[in-house]
Amino acid sequence: MILESLQGFLPFISYFVIGYAITLCFLFVYTYITPHCEWRLMKENNPAAAVAFCGTLIGFILPIASAAVNAVSLVDFAVWGVIAGVMQLITFFTVRLYMPKLSEKIEAQHLSAGLFLGAASLATGVLNAACMTY
Repeated sequence: MILESLQGFLPFISYFVIGYAITLCFLFVYTYITPHCEWRLMKENNPAAAVAFCGTLIGFILPIASAAVNAVSLVDFAVWGVIAGVMQLITFFTVRLYMPKLSEKIEAQHLSAGLFLGAASLATGVLNAACMTY
């Protein structure tokens, strides 16, 4: 009975490792592209940066989870993971169009700027995840 339960372990670990790797790659790219340094700001206890970054991370993970559920292969999963990352980057740049001094406001601990970016990223992730149910 235990062996039957463990038959799904290889697919599980494959999807999990790829999902984790895609997430780490996304976080690297996202923090490289944004003008402010999220890691430094969060280490300095900047709540605006933490809220914005957490919203972005959750907004990225939601479609990753949806892609894992709906993917027909590991390659399909990875492709949709990249698409999820691109959508989050588009969201960041769109919010910056609306709020041109976004990074400066986050660095200055303007919580409303961090909340708006985090909420926009989360909303993008929810919509993205819903659209990945094919």
